[in-house]
Formats: sequence, structure tokens, C-alpha cells
Amino acid sequence: MDLDEILPKRAGDPLAELARQDLDPLSVAELGARIAALEAEMVRTRGKMERAVNHRASADELFKR
Repeated sequence: MDLDEILPKRAGDPLAELARQDLDPLSVAELGARIAALEAEMVRTRGKMERAVNHRASADELFKR
């Protein structure tokens, strides 16, 4: 999957900007901190996705789709 397929097309989108950021000037410590922040964001995003799926399943069960 190409990044262009999953990244929003809006100008100034933070995720698109993050993906284009030059990593060369960052130190090993800065890269480690970046990885930790991105992993934390992945956990947060997965949690949101799981809650959305569970909410939908609960609504479907309630209304017997």
C-alpha cells in the first residue's frame, strides 16, 4: 500500500507532514523519542478503532440489523 493511498489529501495535514519530515538531522535519542510517541499514537488510534467497532456492534445488536 502506497502512503498516498492512506494519507489525507488536505494541505497541511499533520500526518502527511510527519511522513515527509527529514529524519537525517535527528539524533538517536530524538529518533527513539519519535518512535515512542508514534507507538503511543498507534495504541491510542487502535483503542479508538476498537471502541468504534464495539459501539457499532452494540447498536447493530440493539436494532437487530
